[in-house]
Amino acid sequence: MSEKPLRQKEFAMIVQYTLAQSVDAGTLTTGRLVGAVAALVALAGVVAGALAVARHRRRGATAALATGVAGMAAGGIVVAMAEGGPGTGYGIVGGFAALAIGLVAAALGGLGLARARARA
Repeated sequence: MSEKPLRQKEFAMIVQYTLAQSVDAGTLTTGRLVGAVAALVALAGVVAGALAVARHRRRGATAALATGVAGMAAGGIVVAMAEGGPGTGYGIVGGFAALAIGLVAAALGGLGLARARARA
């Protein structure tokens, strides 16, 4: 009882059907997960940067700058690798959010470093 191998035309139709299926809004895809994690990393940088600016802490400012750049880098990779727009499951919304939040974190980290250097 051997199965006949799929012919090339049938295989191509199966692949096209699989790729054409849309992703549900609640489905957690790899792109969405990476975009969300990048946004959360950048958000942690914003918190660290705000605390560093308020308390003149050099260590917190460095952490904010590093996490902001890391969040922007991961968000940029997600945006660059996305093949579709919002709702396609590629995580482009999380990637753009990580870019924006990471920019704020990096700015707060830079401001915190400048204030810590001026105070020292």
